[in-house]
Amino acid sequence: MNFWFPAVLILGYVHLLFMLAILRKDNSIIDIAWGLGFVLVAWGLYFQSPHPNAWSLLIPVSLWGIRLSVYLFIRNRRSGKEDWRYAAWREQWGSWVYVRAYLQVFLLQGLFMWIISLPLMGSSSLMHFTWLQILGGMIFLTGFLWESFADAQLLRFKAKTENKGKVMRSGLWRLSRHPNYFGEMLVWWGIFLISISWMPWYIGILSPLTISGLLWKVSGVPMLEQKYADNPDYQAYIKSTPALIPSLKKI
Repeated sequence: MNFWFPAVLILGYVHLLFMLAILRKDNSIIDIAWGLGFVLVAWGLYFQSPHPNAWSLLIPVSLWGIRLSVYLFIRNRRSGKEDWRYAAWREQWGSWVYVRAYLQVFLLQGLFMWIISLPLMGSSSLMHFTWLQILGGMIFLTGFLWESFADAQLLRFKAKTENKGKVMRSGLWRLSRHPNYFGEMLVWWGIFLISISWMPWYIGILSPLTISGLLWKVSGVPMLEQKYADNPDYQAYIKSTPALIPSLKKI
């Protein structure tokens, strides 16, 4: 297992992003670059020490990371301004904005990126698939498609001027309030299972547990729903629709 090389890659990556954020006065660049960071780690590890089963992680991580970064780039370009969360922090932090952004945004997300990348850091001489890898691949594909369709549906919804200020309740958003987050959680549970043949489960499981905890309890659902705390339509949406796990009753 190689833990230090990814740490160096990620540290260099987030420092580069921090400098770009200062130049652009936009800390939300870290969100756009989030997915590509995992692609960098996956390919960096492969070129450093390739192994026969590497493609079983390279392909899913690359698909997920590139798609996510492209989607967030398109979404942020449409708004033409810094994401509302980072803009609020910029105002709140005042003269300490660079120090706090460096520590609480870039270094902290770098740490999370390293933890979530743990399944990529094993090594293997296996020449065949195990049933866990097949199961993991199926879970990954389900999560990838779920997240992709949810993001595409939301992007189309927000592109229509008549929907401004309205709450998205159709498509996958009818089944749960955050189907994109649910899909992302499945993606990393799938990647964990793919890697379990060459990564000790008690280390690799920190990856899906971390991303699930962040999305469910920290930076995902709570922060986004705080934004709509005064929106009566969204409060009604909360009462009728589960946060993450899709409602089977609505299928």
